Amino acid sequence: MTADDLPAVRPLLVQLGYEIDADEVRRRFLAVTAAEAHTALVAEANGQVIGFVHVFARPALEKRPEAIVQSLVVDTTRHGGGIGRVLMDAAEGWASERDLHSVALSSLTSREDAHAFYDRLGYRRASTSYLLRKSLRGKYKSGR
Repeated sequence: MTADDLPAVRPLLVQLGYEIDADEVRRRFLAVTAAEAHTALVAEANGQVIGFVHVFARPALEKRPEAIVQSLVVDTTRHGGGIGRVLMDAAEGWASERDLHSVALSSLTSREDAHAFYDRLGYRRASTSYLLRKSLRGKYKSGR
């Protein structure tokens, strides 16, 4: 993925349910591409971006390092065409090249179609957990 792809990436994020303005998408893209051991790959058809995957290596103390698929999006008009499989193959290849022993991802419990897709690719539910979040906005001042 390059910065030139961002105008096509933003509508894909909207399809996934994330309404993010163009400036924020660019800021996040720059943060992702500056981060070590992250990559974002696009799928194209006829010169148009039709999907993307963001994957990164996650080291951990309690388990072997693994790849995390942060996001996978394929244009809804292209579902069922094999694009998601191609992107996941690319993510798995990226992980394998880095000697990571597994690929993991999270999926909202309501996304049953996504679960069926990942099942077809050989992914199995490894756990059920809650994502807990605490906002720090305004709690800490810059420079601390």
